[in-house]
Amino acid sequence: MKSWTSWVVAGLLAATPALAAQGLLEREYRPLAGKEKVNLQASYGGQVLLVVNTASKCGFTPQYEGLEAMHAKYKDRGFAVLGFPSNDFMGQEPGSEEEIQEFCTLTYGVKFPMFEKVQVRGTGATPLYRDLAAATGEEPGWNFHKYLLDRNGKVVASFGSRTKPDDPKLVAEIEKLLAAPVPAKPAPKA
Repeated sequence: MKSWTSWVVAGLLAATPALAAQGLLEREYRPLAGKEKVNLQASYGGQVLLVVNTASKCGFTPQYEGLEAMHAKYKDRGFAVLGFPSNDFMGQEPGSEEEIQEFCTLTYGVKFPMFEKVQVRGTGATPLYRDLAAATGEEPGWNFHKYLLDRNGKVVASFGSRTKPDDPKLVAEIEKLLAAPVPAKPAPKA
């Protein structure tokens, strides 16, 4: 049986989905091979996001090219791909962050934001991925799993690794979300 506090918190979250969703992005991660952490909400809040766990030695690695093309096509409309390298699946991301960055840049011309190497599944999953899995009921089953977030930071879809960046269903969902109004920014706290 839930305590009354749990019911109140659940009720508040249900009544304010935008506030609950914002918490998903209230995380700090270092850019790949960087030193200073960035707050995802501050940097990417209000944008449509595609969060992807990546790996350099995977059969799906060529998806980097399509993800970069997608990022370049839609970034001026408020879209970003956020990449999170992970070595969770058969050791397919064994390199250092510097090696990953060099590979992505030189091999695929990746310019979309890439972040520190993380764990994306199981008990050691980073909090962002734990929350993404909880929101969708689906944790990544392999590299290049994709979570689509609307401008309010709410997860609206989850796409498996076999879904390519140019998949018509994925592209249609992104187009639909980009057509939605941009949420008003909260007033600064006094």
